Amino acid sequence: MAKVPSLLVGLLFLCCLAAAAMAEPKEKYKDPNQPNGVRIRDLMKRMTLEEKIGQMTQIDLKAATPEIMKKYSIGSILSGGGSVPKVQATAEEWIEMINGFQHASLSSRLGIPLIYGIDAVHGNNNIYKATIFPHNIGLGATRDPELVKKIGAATALEVRATGITYAFAPCIAVCRDPRWGRCYESYSEDPEIVRAMTEIIPGLQGDIPANSRKGVPYVGGKDKVAACAKHFVGDGGTIRGINENNTIIDWHGLLSIHMPAYYNSIIKGVATVMVSYSSWNGVKMHDNYQLITGFLKNTLKFRGFVISDWQGIDKITSPPGANYTYSVQAGIHAGIDMIMTPFNHSQFIDTLTDLVKKNVIPLSRIDDAVSRILRVKFRMGLFEDPLTDLSVVTHLGAQPHRDLAREAVRKSLVLLKNGENADPPLLPLPKKADKILVAGTHANNLGNQCGGWTITWQGLQGNNLTAGTTIFSAISAVIDPSTELVLHENPDAEFVKSGNFSYAIVVVGEPPYAEGYGDNLNLTIPEPGPTTITNVCTNIKCVVVLVSGRPLLIQPYLPFIEAFVAAWLPGSEGPGVADVLFGDYGFTGKLPHTWFKTVEQLPMNFGDAHYDPLFPLGFGLTTKPVQAE
Repeated sequence: MAKVPSLLVGLLFLCCLAAAAMAEPKEKYKDPNQPNGVRIRDLMKRMTLEEKIGQMTQIDLKAATPEIMKKYSIGSILSGGGSVPKVQATAEEWIEMINGFQHASLSSRLGIPLIYGIDAVHGNNNIYKATIFPHNIGLGATRDPELVKKIGAATALEVRATGITYAFAPCIAVCRDPRWGRCYESYSEDPEIVRAMTEIIPGLQGDIPANSRKGVPYVGGKDKVAACAKHFVGDGGTIRGINENNTIIDWHGLLSIHMPAYYNSIIKGVATVMVSYSSWNGVKMHDNYQLITGFLKNTLKFRGFVISDWQGIDKITSPPGANYTYSVQAGIHAGIDMIMTPFNHSQFIDTLTDLVKKNVIPLSRIDDAVSRILRVKFRMGLFEDPLTDLSVVTHLGAQPHRDLAREAVRKSLVLLKNGENADPPLLPLPKKADKILVAGTHANNLGNQCGGWTITWQGLQGNNLTAGTTIFSAISAVIDPSTELVLHENPDAEFVKSGNFSYAIVVVGEPPYAEGYGDNLNLTIPEPGPTTITNVCTNIKCVVVLVSGRPLLIQPYLPFIEAFVAAWLPGSEGPGVADVLFGDYGFTGKLPHTWFKTVEQLPMNFGDAHYDPLFPLGFGLTTKPVQAE
């Protein structure tokens, strides 16, 4: 064979080098083969101050346009409660909208993808026809971390089914006073139960790989979302349960009650932490350098990003927004990396830019924030897969997820009374009877059954809000065909006496609420609930099913109630209630919160010296399934 001239070999070698160079991205941050640290540093050295501050900004959908996303290099959009493309928008419409914003972000100078967040706190609950899981208080009653992990995985799929990549969940508050309007967002008054339920994080994000560095965020693929441990810290310990108020507790108490679930969340690779509106011993958490930077970032080694709550920095001052420049300076100095500024992004960006240029806030603080935000985005794979295709929409409201929610409902129900000592237990109920009365405001009302944070921020009443099955419909489906079933929301005593009913199921409770709108100092069952209980249960055998976000005053009615069930806020899958009432499954749930006798006892928690509950933390009667004939 003839020898190839050395000049030709040299030319071929140069051509190969050129081809290789053309195949590789010029910018290291665009190269998925580079370590994330290299990518972050490469991108940040290319960013202007304005682009960095844009990444620190999260705006609401109602304020977002493609032009704003591109112009300011906005880092994130959120949908606040009820902030939707349109009423009853489909998954396809969500994806189309979010992809449109993403295209705008990708067309900016550096092409940094946005992260889209939503309050998916019991399923993807803002979305029409999503599966609505029980609220956290019910999940705490299951004492089943593996179930909660499965719920996290199902929620991640339903969030991704709409093109959304970031869930503001879980709430790992430790509710110490049921007068708080967010108590249903808390798994328990017991920090150990809350710690166990942080298994929802690997459900949402994926299992963190072995030998991962502590504190480094992890999101494992396109079927997972970034999670958010909230609200840091002490939100469940405020005076009299007043929302956003002051938690008065010493350092040891803060660490032993309100902090433990954050340790677990960070070890499990949680991507973000949201700061609480509340104060600790008079210091606003959004202005608490000691806890956010000193403890969360430096001591616990959290490497994800810290996000404010909705207009959280505005509330550093009283009244909110009284000194916006100070609020921005205080919040950023405290260590908050991304500011949820729903409707005033330009004011925030201008204010922070001015503070940096005047050397009031050091550039190093900005770089810390942006590197954390980029770390999460790179870890999520957003630079490689920023867009969502329509193949994922089938996950929204999928039957396996509804089956999982039904299981969660079954396991969340807590049986607190079932007959007196000498009487035979009423539950499980017979499916075959002459005539059954179903009464109460919550028996046939899907909105009441789901509670707040469902379709809208405060929730809705009625049966037209989303897809689901009411408790009454579920009862109708399981009883014997020969049994007559009567629904009467609020019958009078004469109707009950003259009805020849075999027994009654009374389903009453609280209307939907969220956050401070749910703060309640008396904790009575709203009317006509007590009237319905009295009219029905003083005249025939009855089981009362209480649908509520917390324990309520029940002691006055217990003497004439044969059976009493705490159903919490079960969500869209009412059949889970019927499954247990009629004995297809047994009762297994245990109280996640102490049940008080009178509100004058509050706050009262397990282990207190004055502990004298109606039902203690962990109480719950059990039944066995009825064998099918």
